[in-house]
Order: sequence, then C-alpha cells, then structure tokens
Amino acid sequence: MTSLKIISRASWGAKPWNGNPATIPLNQRTEWFVHYDGAHHITATGNAVPQAIDRQHQAQGWAGIGYNFVVDQAGNIFEGRGWTRQGAHCPGHNISGLSVQIAIGGDQKPSDRALAAARALYDEACRRAGRKLAKRGHKDGFATECPGPILYAWVQAGMPADGYEAAPDPDGSPSGGSASIARYQVTINGLTYGYGAYGPHVTKVGETLVKRGFGRHYKEGPGPRWTDADTENFSDFQVSLGFKGTDPHEDADGVPGETSLKALLGSLPSAAKPMPPFPGRQYFGPGKDNAHITTLGKQLVKKGFGDHYVTGPGPKWSDADRKNVEAFQRSRKELAGDADGLPGPLTWKLLFS
Repeated sequence: MTSLKIISRASWGAKPWNGNPATIPLNQRTEWFVHYDGAHHITATGNAVPQAIDRQHQAQGWAGIGYNFVVDQAGNIFEGRGWTRQGAHCPGHNISGLSVQIAIGGDQKPSDRALAAARALYDEACRRAGRKLAKRGHKDGFATECPGPILYAWVQAGMPADGYEAAPDPDGSPSGGSASIARYQVTINGLTYGYGAYGPHVTKVGETLVKRGFGRHYKEGPGPRWTDADTENFSDFQVSLGFKGTDPHEDADGVPGETSLKALLGSLPSAAKPMPPFPGRQYFGPGKDNAHITTLGKQLVKKGFGDHYVTGPGPKWSDADRKNVEAFQRSRKELAGDADGLPGPLTWKLLFS
C-alpha cells in the first residue's frame, strides 16, 4: 500500500470556518462512519466535490463541511474536519466517531478506487487512534437511509478493498498532505500548536520562522491557522538546532516542544486568562463588601489606575476605589461622558480586555 495522500482544505479551496469546531483527542475516537450524498448520482470529481458540500453545510448554519473526510470516484481524499476536529455528521456520535463521505448517491456504484481510498483512511484512523474503530454506516447512529444499500452492505461486509493507490490531485500538483507529515497537536502554557491549531500565537510562530530564514514551505505566507507548511518549516528549524528524526512523533517532526519553541521565540507565550464575568452593579458602591471589589481593584492597579490606594485594593468599597474607577473611565473616550466612578458592564469589559 502506497502512502496515503490527503488534499488539504487550503488546496481544495475551503471557505474559512464559520466558527471554530472543537478539537477532539484521537484517543476518544471509537467509531468510523461511512456516508453518501443522498438520492442523486454524483458526476463531479476533484475540488468541486468538497466545495459543494462546504457551501451547503455553511448555508445550513454549520461551521463548514461536516465530514472529517470526503472521497470522490477518482479516489481523491479531501480533508474536511480532518483528524482532530469534531465532525457534524451523525448526532450523538460526532465526538466518538470519525466520518468519510463517499461522493455517490442513490443506487450509484462506488468505484474501486473510492472504496480503496475510504478503506485506507479507516486503516490510518485506527493507527492514529491506537485501536480498531467500529465500522458503521450513518444509519447505525441515526434514523436515515444513508449511506444507501450498496455502501451499507459494503460496511457490513467489513469494508473490503484492495491495496490503495493514491489518485493525483485534481490540478496535477503534489498532494496537500500525507501520513509522513505530523498532524497531531500539543499544548504549551495553555496554547495549542500543531496541525489545525488557530490563533495569533500561530501567526507569531510563522512570522518568526520567516524572519529566521525558515519559511521556504509557505506559498502565501504564515497565518493564524497551523498548516502542513508551518509543520515543515518548524521541522527545518528543529533540524537546525540539532534535533533528529522528522517522522511524526520524532524530535524534529515539526510540532513544537518547549525547548524548540523557546529557542525560536525567546520565551514561551501563555494563554490569556479569560475575562471574569461582570457580577452586576449591585456589588459596587458605598457600603459594599465583597470579593468582586478586590478583583476590580487589582485590575485597576494592573492597568495603572491605582494611584488613590493607600494600602492597596481590598473587599470593602472605598472612595479610593471610586476615584480610581473614575480615572480609568476618563481615560477612555467610550466612558468619559459618564465617569461616575462606578463600574458598569462596559467599564468592566474595557478594564479587563
């Protein structure tokens, strides 16, 4: 069996996520669901297949394409939610189950290449999850005709298929991903790194890699979503540090560890603490005594508005609290017209942002 090739979301032209599907550890996956498209035969192949599903699912209000992978009749494998993101394919089984849609409909017969590709994905999913996943049709988890009688019989027969031979990408270019590229995630100081991770900290890693001369795998430059290009560039950086082994889970596989990340950035970024919810106006003002006043005072000091405290913030409301809040309010144009020294929801939001 040759290497499994998966066409990435970037390569097939996925729309940006409408939201951010949750990340599910692979060790929580126990099932593999097979789907089809519905009543009508599907004649399209290539990028048009996942693009059509992506449009349809976003129009339904979903974050984007709901299947983890899609396989067309040519044997192309397209990344949907991928290995790590929660699917939207079978209610009650979207956390426990990974899914593949084979792009056929009605009584359409799946090609040998499509079945071989779907079976290869299943084998890889079992390897990554560290267990044999239960083979399911959509109808095993939800009352539906999906995946149709032909595919369901195939699932019940154990999903037999000959050795997998990857189809070429629709545009003839190299595949957008393979099993030889590390596609797992790590969490360092509350921030996630590795394939599919998202946030400004990912952009910072990419920009620093480019600045340090390790950006050759980018086609459009670094961004907030961690892609295979980020992994390959970070792997090059790890090799430059003397780390050995570029296969997944080896020291230079392109997924950061604390040592390599600190070597790149100079320090280890930390996730910002979530803003505490505004407790309500009734907790502030003369005669009030509670922990919310201490929280407010400490944040005022942190923001540089603690000049009126003599002994520091505490739980009992004082005129120093009022004057410090007023000073903060006057510093913000959104609040300057109503600087009464008492925190409301907007004062709280701006103070803790």
